[in-house]
Amino acid sequence: MNRARVGLIAAVVLAAAGTGTGLALAAAGGGSPAPAPATASQPVGAATPSGIPGTDTAGGPGYSWYRSAMGRYYGRYFGPGMMGGSPYGWMMGQGGFRWMLGGTVAPGWERGGSLPGFMMGGADPGTVMGRLFADAPGPRVSAAQAARLGAQAPADAQVDRAARAITFTTRTVRLVVLASPSMPAENFRIAGTTNPAITVPAGAQVTMELINADADMAHGLVITAAGAARSQMPMMTAAPAFPGAALWLLGQPTAAGMHAATLSFTASAPGSYQYLCPVPGHAEEGMAGSFAVTGPA
Repeated sequence: MNRARVGLIAAVVLAAAGTGTGLALAAAGGGSPAPAPATASQPVGAATPSGIPGTDTAGGPGYSWYRSAMGRYYGRYFGPGMMGGSPYGWMMGQGGFRWMLGGTVAPGWERGGSLPGFMMGGADPGTVMGRLFADAPGPRVSAAQAARLGAQAPADAQVDRAARAITFTTRTVRLVVLASPSMPAENFRIAGTTNPAITVPAGAQVTMELINADADMAHGLVITAAGAARSQMPMMTAAPAFPGAALWLLGQPTAAGMHAATLSFTASAPGSYQYLCPVPGHAEEGMAGSFAVTGPA
């Protein structure tokens, strides 16, 4: 997709490859829609599968934010007092909340459903969701921090940038993943490489911290079955390979910074898998890489 980039992304595109240890993202921002950018020493806390705090339950801060965001969206199209009587009034309630964000399963619109026509206007669903969730609560990082983190080699890993491969032999695996930092290409940047092949030992505790570096598009990250990237709707063909191995979407950056969130899982079964962006069409366009789990279970 050919989309204009903004200055916020420039530092990521121009970042020089480097090495470092540890991770340095923002602490979870509670229910605030625009937390202050992170400092370099703050670790990211665990996030719900959507990347928005409280989206696993209808009583969390994510649900309150969702109702507010959807109310503003509806107001533009239906006017005051009309949202409850519209054909899409269900989207304001708990059912719409779970359908839109998914919780522990892929959102309905990613599983082959479609976003309501009034939301689309001929746009890519990733563009619609990127804009809708731009002000969602949660951790943020600056463009400079994202550039640095996306170039760092993870601790306890062998990084072969020429072969685009990252191999872990330890049972603790920590990675920072930049989503779509080099548009117009759709891809992931990890340790200064594009869509590297990742290998971990069976039983490894894996933490992947995703930063959405795309100026006008939502992105996510899921570990799933090998070959799923060939589908326009990956979540119709394969579920997450391990419990916790999915982060459905992060909104586009704002002046507050780039959205960041964490997925954590145990690589319990040896085999060949893929990591990919579950937003429809993105894996087909190149947002995918191999993920291998080696050794005995």
